[in-house]
Amino acid sequence: MSTPLPPSPAVVAPSDSLVTITHVVYALHTLSLVIGAFGAASIIGAFVFGWPSIIAVIINYVKRSEVRGTYLDSHFSWQIRTFWWALLMSAIIAVLGFTLAIVLIGFAIWIVGFFVLGIWAIYRIARGWLALMDRRPMPLPN
Repeated sequence: MSTPLPPSPAVVAPSDSLVTITHVVYALHTLSLVIGAFGAASIIGAFVFGWPSIIAVIINYVKRSEVRGTYLDSHFSWQIRTFWWALLMSAIIAVLGFTLAIVLIGFAIWIVGFFVLGIWAIYRIARGWLALMDRRPMPLPN
């Protein structure tokens, strides 16, 4: 007689409150993106430096241990990675643009780079939130 295997982590159902918190985090990130799109800041600037996204990432880190073993863990990782990659890529675009501003191409790098990065952030948040609504996990990096 063999002992039954424990359920896989993806099978464990999260509490409704954790699902709600994950929706709130996506909503906070979306609020930052909307503020950037319709405000004086750029989309990516508002996403990386706006209070809603900063609060969202703090919530991710504070609640991360509670979502371990559920499909929400992949969403928390997705949200955290989106924020930090956006910050890193913003810094690279800013430095590269500043360095090349002397030959005027830097301004184009800023405009195109931040625009593309803003679209990427919108895509990541939209894709994640749609998957959450379907109660599907997000893909994890290899």
